[in-house]
Amino acid sequence: MVSIESPAAPQASGENIGASQEKDANKSSILPTHERKTHSDRYVLGLFRVDSAGESGRTGIHPLHFLRVCFRSVCTASMVVNVLWPFVPAAIVMHFARPDLHVWIFSLNYIAMVPSANLLGFAGGELAKKLPKVLGVLLETTLSAVVEIVLFMVLLHNSGQQNLIPVIQAAILGSILANLLLCLGTCFFFGGLRRNEQVFHEAVSEVGTGLLLVAGFGLLIPSAFYTALKGSVNTKFTLAQLDQSALTISRATAVILLVAFVAYLVYNMQSHSIFNEILELDEAQNEDGDEERQRAKLTFVESIVAIVISLTCVCMSAVFLVQEIEHIVARGVSDNFMGLILVPLVEKAAEHITAVDEAWDNQMNFALFHCLAPSIQTALLNAPLAVIVGWGLDKDMSLNFEIFMVVLLVLSILVVGNFLRDGKSNYLEGTLCVLVYVIIAVTSWYYPGVEDAATNQA
Repeated sequence: MVSIESPAAPQASGENIGASQEKDANKSSILPTHERKTHSDRYVLGLFRVDSAGESGRTGIHPLHFLRVCFRSVCTASMVVNVLWPFVPAAIVMHFARPDLHVWIFSLNYIAMVPSANLLGFAGGELAKKLPKVLGVLLETTLSAVVEIVLFMVLLHNSGQQNLIPVIQAAILGSILANLLLCLGTCFFFGGLRRNEQVFHEAVSEVGTGLLLVAGFGLLIPSAFYTALKGSVNTKFTLAQLDQSALTISRATAVILLVAFVAYLVYNMQSHSIFNEILELDEAQNEDGDEERQRAKLTFVESIVAIVISLTCVCMSAVFLVQEIEHIVARGVSDNFMGLILVPLVEKAAEHITAVDEAWDNQMNFALFHCLAPSIQTALLNAPLAVIVGWGLDKDMSLNFEIFMVVLLVLSILVVGNFLRDGKSNYLEGTLCVLVYVIIAVTSWYYPGVEDAATNQA
């Protein structure tokens, strides 16, 4: 008797062989393949994941548990920063009680911004864990950028009687330098202490450095234009015309950079399959993964409450801090050092702690995202936004930076890009990045104020 099912066997065998070949091809692929079918139960409407790493197992808000989770944060360094919370009410009281103590008010609010920004970063991270990986990282960097945007807007608003535009310009470049050299270098250093080298994916590093090169080129153009023509002014082409031309070029460049930022967001959304899988693989390599999964987490409502509280504190500290800058500059601290070093350090402190903790846990792709994405956001969003808002307020906020500083920026992008090219890092590369940042800090301390010498002003 002949079986009618025997021909199906070779067909099934062929299907198995095909599936096996497809798996082998996927494994040999340079980029990870998008396999949502194997994780279909993890998504709701293609956006939110059910078994998210951010699930708290609770709903609503529980005040005591909320305070305990916020204080413990995600790592020891972040928890130590929370010890600084008493400085927040002290800074507010000092501002209203003794407005004549300018140095004390500046110092207290400078310190108070650190725990406030730390809570903002922690709450943003808790909320981000409830989202797909790429959306989550973009949300975290956007919330951290809020601190910077608030500072820029307050500086612009107060740039009336005192000229704070040089401080804003220096802070724009200083923010990118702090992320590229200090934060990334610290990640390489601490991550390299526990292992010979760390590996990260080329898709993350290549897209990041490519965008930074474009952004650096855009930020350089107005300064190069002004510096090239400054020595050629005459009766037909006056210095006032040169200033106006540089301002117009800056505003046009700002609009173009905003278009580039929109393209960057669209690319991230369309390529979320690749980046999601890279970051999910990174999350699986977390050496403290079991401890992280067992850690108490915030609910969705608690995350929103923490974000609102921290944003309020950050905004208050930013306003009080900016009001005292002129008094600190009058005491001998140059506006270039204030903007290039002091302001970026305090606004980026919490974000840097998060990135270093990820590098320590061997999550280098996450760490790279938290170093490169804020730099891209500063160059393509925050800086153009400051120019456009200044345009609306009829203030001459431009991208005509000190040529010394913008050259430092471009060189730093090239140095970091060279380190990222091989897809590996070690503590030596981290040490070199940090040392370069220290050299820049020392040089900016001795750089004269805008009133004494400037390459981007008459």
